[in-house]
Amino acid sequence: MKAMVFAAGLGTRLRPLTNDQPKALVSVAGRTLLDLTLTRLRSYGVIEVILNVHHFADQIMDYLQANSNFGMRIEISREEVLLDTGGGLKKAAWFFLESGKSAQQPFIVHNVDVLSNIDLAQMVRFHNEHNALATLAVQQRDTSRPLLFNVHGQLCGRRIGREAETEWAFPAHPVQSLAFSGIHIVSPRIFASLPEAGAFSIIPAYLRLAAEGQAILAFLADGFYWRDLGRPQDIADAERDIASGVYPAI
Repeated sequence: MKAMVFAAGLGTRLRPLTNDQPKALVSVAGRTLLDLTLTRLRSYGVIEVILNVHHFADQIMDYLQANSNFGMRIEISREEVLLDTGGGLKKAAWFFLESGKSAQQPFIVHNVDVLSNIDLAQMVRFHNEHNALATLAVQQRDTSRPLLFNVHGQLCGRRIGREAETEWAFPAHPVQSLAFSGIHIVSPRIFASLPEAGAFSIIPAYLRLAAEGQAILAFLADGFYWRDLGRPQDIADAERDIASGVYPAI
């Protein structure tokens, strides 16, 4: 199975930890975020990964070489200009469309600054059973950018801005407001439906695809551990979780 790890961001919220290194190499309990993410993916049978890089990109490539790519095939998608999640994913399309069986299999997309024990195998089964184009791990928790799903778990909108304005893919009632966890399962056929060019976010693309009738589904991940590692305080909190066994690091 294949995966993409988003690791190209500047990590501005993590400063000063990212003043002289990429966020992927920030340490949590003695292990880098990249180590934790790749090890977790490998535990689910992922052996091929593409990693987008930008900020201190050479440090990441040197780190991977020093660690023998963690026993995986790892390709690098170097972004001279940040392409955001949608543009970054589209630039890496070649990796998922290579000839062979994997070109028809879904793949995992995982933010490098997310720590969780969400069951990726269960997510993949759910994705396949529902023939989804994309499956998003979501939770019932506070967020400034909630996604909206109808009673069938189909993405139908989002709330954005200080006034919490609603952007609809299609009208629905009732809706459930859920927080996206930065982990998704995506089918390679999505690349034929991404006319967007340059830098763009994947979420508006998902909304457009949902409006066109594509299955962009919620995988409710309540009950699993999840933490965003976007700020230095989050790193400290995660280290306490690991030390106390709340998060059983692999």
